[in-house]
Amino acid sequence: MDHFQYQDGQLMAEDVALTDIAEQVGTPVYVYSTATLKRHFRVFREAFATVNPLICFAVKANSNQAVLTTLAREGAGADVVSLGELMRATKASIPGERIVFSGVGKTDEEMEAALRVDIKQFSVESEAELEALNIVAGRVGKVAPVSIRVNPDVDAMTHAKISTGKSENKFGIAWQKADAVYGRIKELPNVKAVAVNLHIGSQLTKLEPFREAFERVLGLVRELRAKGHDIKHVDLGGGLGIPYDPAAATPPAPSAYGEMILEVMGDMDCDIILEPGRLIAGNAGLLLTRTIYEKQGENRTFYIVDAAMNDLARPAMYDAYHAIVPVTEPSDGKTVTADFVGPVCESSDVFARDRKTPALKSGDLVAIKSAGAYGAVMASTYNSRPLVPEVLVNGNTFEVIRRRQSLEDLLALDSIPSWLED
Repeated sequence: MDHFQYQDGQLMAEDVALTDIAEQVGTPVYVYSTATLKRHFRVFREAFATVNPLICFAVKANSNQAVLTTLAREGAGADVVSLGELMRATKASIPGERIVFSGVGKTDEEMEAALRVDIKQFSVESEAELEALNIVAGRVGKVAPVSIRVNPDVDAMTHAKISTGKSENKFGIAWQKADAVYGRIKELPNVKAVAVNLHIGSQLTKLEPFREAFERVLGLVRELRAKGHDIKHVDLGGGLGIPYDPAAATPPAPSAYGEMILEVMGDMDCDIILEPGRLIAGNAGLLLTRTIYEKQGENRTFYIVDAAMNDLARPAMYDAYHAIVPVTEPSDGKTVTADFVGPVCESSDVFARDRKTPALKSGDLVAIKSAGAYGAVMASTYNSRPLVPEVLVNGNTFEVIRRRQSLEDLLALDSIPSWLED
């Protein structure tokens, strides 16, 4: 469920009309719902109420400070993958004990910064990273809490570009090497094994891959404990999908996901860390855009909107489906089949192909739904198009939580070398 519903013929974000946001802020603009963010987090947390896991929101899904602060006040931790995300998490008042640091390419600078705020764990993804972390931790006088991210070689049955748990993916340490790597941890003075973790992919729509991967990891935990490793918790990652396409299979509910995990965990006596991102933020946001032109091609109709692939990359990058709806509810019942496209000079700048939609005209507002995750965070300034603003709605009020970048802002990032100056 989300809080974007029609009232008296107008699409609302909670109790704010999207037409009001468009009038005051302009388009394109990302719009997020506080009520939806809170509801999704609470529903997910309630699915695990009996074990009270640490729920670390995947900051890469939506890193806006207002979103992070909203979730932090609900008790969320943070799963970060860069120094910038670490800084965003701490600025949102998420304490180090609720932060895990993932990613395959952590630098010495990032490791040192994370050590200084005493994060919960480093999710180590290679032997080389482990050795580097040991050196950095020694230099700053800390013992780094380590969880090895194992690659269980499980097919997540999701899009190839968001699958992370197969042997050919760059993520994690091969299943067969895990025992030796934990043995190496025992030999190093400045790292300590506290957990095992995995993450097999994103937008999973079936529970079976999760179950297979989790059972493998728990088997590894038993083996490691038998060899004297003090494994206190397991980090099961994220990846549970959300319903983008109403015609596609509905992903499992958080309650079913929770039941499966608790069944697999049994009496393991392990604390649990979970890293949802899309599940919390995806349907809590939309991209509000305006139709510029209706164009009749030789065989098809195009609706050209003022948003583009640089603003929302998922359709171009993953062939992702996003529902697109008019902001003013149609009354005449007239429909057409059209492509929704942006102004960027690329054939891949397409939000939808052959989509049945109410007939539109130039100037009409439309909402591209399920854009709260991997939307604004993946945006670029391709074609010298400034980054669009973000708005957070709370009940009957809203505020701009990231201002629209101006062309002057964009151009000011460049500089002319001395030999080209007059």
